Order: sequence, then structure tokens, then C-alpha cells
Amino acid sequence: MTQSTTRAPIVVGTDGSGASELAMRFALQEAQLRSTSVRAVCAYDFTVTRATMSGWLTVPDSYDLDTQIRDATYESIARTVEEARQTLGGPPVEVEIKVEPGRPAQVLLDASADACLLVVGSRGSGAWGRLTLGSTSTEVVHHAHLPVVVVPSRTQAET
Repeated sequence: MTQSTTRAPIVVGTDGSGASELAMRFALQEAQLRSTSVRAVCAYDFTVTRATMSGWLTVPDSYDLDTQIRDATYESIARTVEEARQTLGGPPVEVEIKVEPGRPAQVLLDASADACLLVVGSRGSGAWGRLTLGSTSTEVVHHAHLPVVVVPSRTQAET
């Protein structure tokens, strides 16, 4: 029997919320224990339209808002990853960052097709942030093809 040197990654959903920062730390720590990598995934679904009294305005082709949003989000995730690494210490973990357009739950499910574990925070940065379990975490728990860890927020863990 031949042992593969490549192990399935751990996918973690991140959106800049406190819950996703805790999920990132959990994923990195679990990756250290499993000697595998992490794929940090952030989905965005920003539709920018401008309306006037005379109709819809178009944004010039030279102004690539999608690229700017993706780049800014990537940089934010990279900072979150680095902060989590510094907090945890221990052996380094390889982290791939993916920023994809689309519905967060579907982007996470797609990104976890080859993963061994999917990690999400209990609630994200959406409008329903006060719910115990957010819409994205609920959807991935119900539709994932692999084990899912829902990391509770600080307030839930402290109570």
C-alpha cells in the first residue's frame, strides 16, 4: 500500500466576522494536528448598480470594481490568517486563500469537494448575525458531503 504525501485540505469559511476568525484559528490548529493544509474561502455577492431619474448608469470598463473588491478581500483574509498564525504558534501551516463570487454556502461547498473537513463560524457578518446558527452554517451543515465543524462564537462559548 502506497501512502500519499498529499493530504486533503481543511476548508474554512471566512468573512471578516469574529466568528470566522475563531473558525480560522480552529482550522489552523486542526491542520497542525493533521499535518495538512488549509484553504481559506471567502465568498462575495456584491452587485453594484447606480440609478438615476433617467435610467441605469453603466460603470466604465476601465473601472473594475469586481477586481478591487476581490483584491481588498484577499488582503483582509491574508491579515486574518497571519494574525491567527501568530496567536497559535506551532508548526507552520500552508494556507491557500480563495475569494470567489457567489452565494457563500455554495462557494464553500464547491471549495470543499476535495477536502477532509469544512469549518465555519456559527454566525457571520450578515444581517441575521444575532441568530444562534447563521444561514450559511445551517446550509453547509445540511448539504455538505464531508464532516463540518461549526465553531461557536465567544459569547456562546463563555456562557
